[in-house]
Amino acid sequence: MTEHLTIVNHPLVQHKLSIMRNRETSTKSFRQLLREISLLLAYEVTRELPMTTKTVDTPLEPMDAPVLDGKKLALISILRAGNGLLDGVLELIPAARVGFVGLYRDERTLQPIQYYFKVPEDLGDRLVIALDPMLATGNSSAAAVDLLKEAGANNIRFMCLLAAPEGVARMKEAHPDVPIVTAALDSRLNEKGYIVPGLGDAGDRMFGTK
Repeated sequence: MTEHLTIVNHPLVQHKLSIMRNRETSTKSFRQLLREISLLLAYEVTRELPMTTKTVDTPLEPMDAPVLDGKKLALISILRAGNGLLDGVLELIPAARVGFVGLYRDERTLQPIQYYFKVPEDLGDRLVIALDPMLATGNSSAAAVDLLKEAGANNIRFMCLLAAPEGVARMKEAHPDVPIVTAALDSRLNEKGYIVPGLGDAGDRMFGTK
């Protein structure tokens, strides 16, 4: 664990991830497990949210109770696989604002190509959590964060299910101010830019399009 990268080693996270890695795991189970893991990862990525207090009348007496401070945070799904993480995080933070960044990877150059961008207003006043299950080459993730910063975001965290060392290094180079929270740091990328040992294409396995 470093200041830039946090690996969530919670036993439930690791157990569920191992089931997801199994090629025999069904689309239905994969989708449910991703939702469950996203809840657990969300606890870590939101650990240091700013707090304040407000007066609450309990059944016994008033008290100054801790509550979240500032504007509601923004969850940004990097399409399409980011939606699998988004569903789980929204269960934990249902009042969050939601945005979408549409990027696909050119399979020849491995470079990201943008096709959609719609995010909440006032990103500069919000904690922004970018969601994408796979941090592989890091090119799409870095490009998505570029777009978020151009839209005014200045407090961004990146949450993913799996990361490759190459992707972590790319993000650290491009955006050293963006902490990464992940369930595992795998060994490497293969020649096609897929994380190894990984779990295959998260979007295909989540939506059953393989």
